[in-house]
Amino acid sequence: MTSVGSELIHEFGVKQKMSDGVYLSSDIFRPKEDRKFPVILTRSPYLTMNGYFERLVDDARFFARNGYVFIIQDCRGKNDSEGKYNPFHDDGKDGFDTIEWISEQPWSNGKVGMVGNSYAAWNQWATAVLNPPNLKTIISVVALPDPVINVPYQGGELVLTMAEWVALIEGRRNTPTAIYDTESILSHLPVREIDKMFGRNSRIWQDWLDHPSLDEYWKETLYENKLDRVKIPAMHISGWYDDDLIGTHTNYTGIANSPSYDPKGYFQKLVIGPWPHHLNTTTNLGGIEFGPQALIDLRGLKLRWFNRFLKGENNGIDKESPVDIFLMGINEWSKETSWPPKNMAHKNLYLSSYFGANSLFGDGRLSENCSDKGKQYDEYIYDPSNPTPHISEGQDLSAEGPFDQRSIERRDDVLVFQSEVLKKRMEVIGSVRLYFWASTSSVDTDYWGQVTDVYPNGYSLHLTENIIRAKYREGLDNPKEMIPGEATPMEIDLWIVGNVFLEGHRIRLDLSSSSFPKYARNLNNGKSNLDSSDFQVATQRIYHGSDYMSYLQIPVRKNKK
Repeated sequence: MTSVGSELIHEFGVKQKMSDGVYLSSDIFRPKEDRKFPVILTRSPYLTMNGYFERLVDDARFFARNGYVFIIQDCRGKNDSEGKYNPFHDDGKDGFDTIEWISEQPWSNGKVGMVGNSYAAWNQWATAVLNPPNLKTIISVVALPDPVINVPYQGGELVLTMAEWVALIEGRRNTPTAIYDTESILSHLPVREIDKMFGRNSRIWQDWLDHPSLDEYWKETLYENKLDRVKIPAMHISGWYDDDLIGTHTNYTGIANSPSYDPKGYFQKLVIGPWPHHLNTTTNLGGIEFGPQALIDLRGLKLRWFNRFLKGENNGIDKESPVDIFLMGINEWSKETSWPPKNMAHKNLYLSSYFGANSLFGDGRLSENCSDKGKQYDEYIYDPSNPTPHISEGQDLSAEGPFDQRSIERRDDVLVFQSEVLKKRMEVIGSVRLYFWASTSSVDTDYWGQVTDVYPNGYSLHLTENIIRAKYREGLDNPKEMIPGEATPMEIDLWIVGNVFLEGHRIRLDLSSSSFPKYARNLNNGKSNLDSSDFQVATQRIYHGSDYMSYLQIPVRKNKK
């Protein structure tokens, strides 16, 4: 069906035949002039979600008025597209075939760009690594990395809140999640039955649970091991509180820091703001005000990018700084020549305690020097029936934000280690890692860590967090049970931060064994955590001192020039 307005032509339900014979459906927005234009493509499973399609149409009309054909395509099995929706498995080839179809259309000049957020950013990368000859650039916003790194599994742990995503996405038309009592549903055991609690017999959910580690099911979806094939300009955009921030980081560094990278041939740009997954919509997040400078003209930035790399307009965007990051703490944008910035040095902050690090009322310390004074280890009890809660705001139970963590830091099953009060400001920008020695009374358990910025008034502002399932400590494709009671080296990748710790503040590390319901609970029983309902209480120890050096490694700016 075609609709002709005063400025644009709208075509709805246009079919594209994929190489396997399945027809996908697109809505096309283009100028009325009878000539060829560059094309912008977005592919999404969310087009029946309330408000989502309307926002995309607004973007489509904006770009069409600026001389582009804008195509909104339903992913396979969604809305008006044929086939079955199988998240992460078909989108690369479908994207390739769609771009081939675009290049043959009378209104296309053969130059195609892709754009989109979240899943619609992930499928750009799945397409880009296949090297469609007519794909000239992408704008990847809050991109998911490989599935086993972030969703539906993170650190070997099931991201339990993805059950709600499956309830949203299963079927041709999306189901509003507001109808569910999600928090109650996610408490159900066994996890295998949660799809039924959402009123579904979900093929997607059952497939995911059948493949809890890096096996062939997931290996065929991986794209980040193929990033060296991507030799087109790409803009990477995310926020410090984006749940999928790691994808933007690893994609940018995977290309821009590779030995063969040619910034003149395929310029990469990175933008990270003080934003959550739904980025660039507010200056205030969780009660923390980042100032009017926190919002940027994101649509205008995208237009400049496409004008440069699809129209050849010499607007200078590829001569500007390749990295624009918002530094929290001082609430200023910083233009960098690389990511991570080159003038950074690793600083190790060693864990210790004299009487015990349990809760914020303990005396856990982060010190620049390793000390054998005090206790050899800190101990806590992890009870799966009373897991450490994940602090969120509103209905999004997995969302990150600068939320005050003191409510969980009062718990005895949370170890709290913190620095002395800082005498001068410290810029911490880049990758953060926790190296530690741990033991458990179980054969498998979880360890969770987070870093916060502690204000003089006590506010413990969340910066970053992550989790690891102990049996995957040597790799997601190499499960290995723990030996109960044996001190074992562990590592948690705490992703990246961009924060200035001001004078009078402290750096704090929290360590526990859960962050529920963001992550499924480890039941400590040595069985399948996805199919079991019974659990065991585990005794956890975190060791420190010269024999078991446990430390938080942070990147600190040296002298900024």
